[in-house]
Amino acid sequence: MKKVMLLIAVLGLGTLSWAASARQDVTDRLDNSVKVLHEIMAAPDQGIPQEVLENAKCLAVVPRMIKGGFIFGGKHGKGVATCRTAKGWSAPAFFTIGGGSAGAQIGLEGVDLVMIIQNEKGMQHLLASKFQIGGDASVAAGPVGRHASANTDWKLDTEILTYSRAKGAFAGLTLEGAEVIQDDDSTRAMYGRKVTTRSALMGNVPVPAAARAFLSAVKGAQSQAKTAAKNEDKTAD
Repeated sequence: MKKVMLLIAVLGLGTLSWAASARQDVTDRLDNSVKVLHEIMAAPDQGIPQEVLENAKCLAVVPRMIKGGFIFGGKHGKGVATCRTAKGWSAPAFFTIGGGSAGAQIGLEGVDLVMIIQNEKGMQHLLASKFQIGGDASVAAGPVGRHASANTDWKLDTEILTYSRAKGAFAGLTLEGAEVIQDDDSTRAMYGRKVTTRSALMGNVPVPAAARAFLSAVKGAQSQAKTAAKNEDKTAD
């Protein structure tokens, strides 16, 4: 009996340890996503344009997506996403991204990725538990600067616009073939229960305290882009 009780106690401690570690991993991911947004928006004339952020349905960040070199390409990372709701930006949903070819990024350590979901069709893909970039959802590198280019190609049928940075410099990242999958472990670690991506991103889940800084950074990016665009317009006049 004592051995059984000891075994139960050991298993219980192991579970608590895993839960604490998983929650810390999720919290770190949220904090790193805040840094990524701040750094991208602070880049002179290279931030995400005002028009892109104003029209975004959802926004997702994958901090340090590539760690180490890849001989044959490929990528893997963990991200966090939020979508617009009637009450503002939603509680975060967590996902993993992997597969595809890293192309010119082979050998780089730590590529920060921001994905802007532009339309309802792209949002529906994100709400699903799994989808393929370039297969299910169209993708293109997003325009940069204070204002989006007068060329409106980026507004057309592209569902996801991507922005990637490596070691402080913008870099093109091929995402064709990469799969985005709901991260159940991270979701459970944050919310303490099973929460679907759809429930979180549709605004049906309260925003946890650990995610408030991330949502503030998303709102701040919008404000920062708007202010920068206004200042540029005044200078041009």
